[in-house]
Amino acid sequence: MQKLDETRSADLGALLWLAVATFSMGIDGYVLAGLLPQIADDFAVTEAAAGQLMTAFAVTVALAGPLLGALTGRWERKAIILGSLAVFVVGNLIVAVAPTFAWAMTGRVVSALGGGLLNAVIAAYVIAKSPPERRGRALSLVLGGWLAATALGVPIGLVAGQQDWRIPMFMVVGAGSVALIGIVLKVPTLHLPPLSLRESLRPLTQGNILFALLTPAGLMCASYFCFTYATLIFIPRVGDGFGMIAVMFGYGIVSLVGNIISGRLTDRIPPSRVITIIIGSLIVVAAFGSAGLLLPGALGATAAVLWFVGCAFFNGGSGVPLQARLGAMAPESAAFVLALNGSAMWVGTALGSALGGLALTLGVAPDTLPLLSTGIVGITLLAHLVSVRSVARADARRRSET
Repeated sequence: MQKLDETRSADLGALLWLAVATFSMGIDGYVLAGLLPQIADDFAVTEAAAGQLMTAFAVTVALAGPLLGALTGRWERKAIILGSLAVFVVGNLIVAVAPTFAWAMTGRVVSALGGGLLNAVIAAYVIAKSPPERRGRALSLVLGGWLAATALGVPIGLVAGQQDWRIPMFMVVGAGSVALIGIVLKVPTLHLPPLSLRESLRPLTQGNILFALLTPAGLMCASYFCFTYATLIFIPRVGDGFGMIAVMFGYGIVSLVGNIISGRLTDRIPPSRVITIIIGSLIVVAAFGSAGLLLPGALGATAAVLWFVGCAFFNGGSGVPLQARLGAMAPESAAFVLALNGSAMWVGTALGSALGGLALTLGVAPDTLPLLSTGIVGITLLAHLVSVRSVARADARRRSET
């Protein structure tokens, strides 16, 4: 018989504490990229070497997240959240006090081991503990912690990091530690039917799920094809001081708004339809943005900002329906499937940054990147529509057999 706290839905207080955990992850995921010169000076390495701290984190998350999600299939969900969050906090503490670059690299790998599982298991927990009619809003609240970090935590961390790059790492440790306490006190336990390793890994044999992962990978590829090099588009138009900070702050705020709206929309219409709307809208935004960047002076600057915040709105809104759709496709292995979703996103991020850099190396002008990204979004839309049709056929086949 289940304990009383396992039979009730996660209330607002529990969701807020989970959002604090994702807030700490959001700071950690982005702030170091803006502090590479300070890190390089501190450890007497090149900026390119310092950048490997980001690469090590991304690769570890992409590889370890799904594996850990499968290996913990028999464990109680709250315990996994606490354990992975604790590992994440310890890893960041190692980075914060690292005496050498090797210790900092070790800390990044440790934090990635916790973070790779944490994001997936939190999303799976929310899906399991939320009634279907409120699942989108619950996911948007928890994912909002990550997006709030990009809007508020990262800018604050970057300002503080100009004095000492280790300060943002202590911010992450502090936020994660506070989240640990809140989760212990306020988040209900959750025992799901235990799964063997073979059962947990079953989604790897399901073509529909693997094909559906092309959508998050494609969206992140298109996004980071431009986002990584956004300063090359904006600095000539708004400068590299307050103007650039304002643009990045606006991106985070609008992403958060998109997340909130998509959460409510996902509770009303199927997640696959929400994803279709988002991808189609991104194509329109990229096409108009590309045309607007041809305009001179203030008109071009305005067009650039409108393009950027339009991308922010729809990219910020994509996380909830993507998680809701994948979680529903394999509810018994939700943590593993959502870890695969995270891996797909990291792969897309890395691929988009690499392709954007290659385009610039080949002589493509930064203002042309949004137009090229439209092609990536178009391919993603095609893959998504094929995936939706395939899943619908599979569902119809199962209904006819029963």
